[in-house]
Amino acid sequence: MFTTAFHTSRNYILFTVMACLCVLLGGPSYAAGADSLFIAGATYYEPGASGPGWAWTDADHLELNEYAGEAIGADGDLVVTFVGQNSVVVTHAPDADISMSGMEVWGNLTLCGPGSLTATGSQCGIHVAQALVVDGCTVEARADGAGVLDQAVAGIAAGSLTVRGGGRVVAAGAGSDAGLRFYGVRLLDEGFGTDAASETLVVDASWLDATGADAGVACERGSLVAAHFVTPVGGAFGAASVVDAGGAVAPHVVIEPDGTTAPSGETDACDVPGNGTGETTGGADPAAGQPGAEPATDPAVKPAATTPKTTVTKTTKPKSTMATTSALPKTGDSHWIAVSLTLFLLGTVLLSTAYRC
Repeated sequence: MFTTAFHTSRNYILFTVMACLCVLLGGPSYAAGADSLFIAGATYYEPGASGPGWAWTDADHLELNEYAGEAIGADGDLVVTFVGQNSVVVTHAPDADISMSGMEVWGNLTLCGPGSLTATGSQCGIHVAQALVVDGCTVEARADGAGVLDQAVAGIAAGSLTVRGGGRVVAAGAGSDAGLRFYGVRLLDEGFGTDAASETLVVDASWLDATGADAGVACERGSLVAAHFVTPVGGAFGAASVVDAGGAVAPHVVIEPDGTTAPSGETDACDVPGNGTGETTGGADPAAGQPGAEPATDPAVKPAATTPKTTVTKTTKPKSTMATTSALPKTGDSHWIAVSLTLFLLGTVLLSTAYRC
């Protein structure tokens, strides 16, 4: 009886130790929001940080209030609330964690609030690996191609784009380098995989003005809800971009709400990132209007204001097809690795002791 009780007790010890190790070793994977934030030339790993015009209040929430400074990057999902007029420009430091984009997020990004944002970069004004939602605020994103080699340049590059709540978006990619491709909005699959929401544009009772010599809007599919194409006349969603009535790629795309819509920037509601981005009901048929071959000489686009350089990447995430970039460091993860190893060694000692007893 004593032997049976001893073995039962030892089994309980083994089970308890292994359960604790599983919970503790898996802890970091359950964290919500951004794992790190790059802003104003510095990288932060815990919410609660703040500076002139900004406050990282929660892992998934950043507040900008009249912020005017260097690029912003986040590794994970993020909601950014704007108050007043805000602006971000590329970071100049050669060892910066973000380069070539004004704002870059490796996850879902929601922009909202009663204010506005102007983002300028050399390759992208705004780059989002997954879903970008502009909800009721005004966003201007421009890229000029400065210092970019053999890559695509876009005002906005994202996995998908939803503009809703009376939001206003202006996006332009422009430059003089003949070796580059220029887009106003370029939607590309960097994190969705087979998700139906990837490479989708949704404009719901809102405004979009996108300009790029190679395409105003490059996307796989799209939907207009209570909105319509103003430019090009007879515009539609083609197989890879917005096209005109003749099926040619449109270098300038303007979408406006149907009827009279209240001015944007009058709501501070913020919804969950990516909410609604997969909806393609209503509006134009995504399969309508197949585009022809891209014109060899599209109309020239007026260059955006010259800006410095910028972008964020993460080597453990899928590589961006927009550019090759450096990764945001994950020192927080290395801390967990050290703790995990310590716990593993402790568990091994406890197990050895239990067997010897």
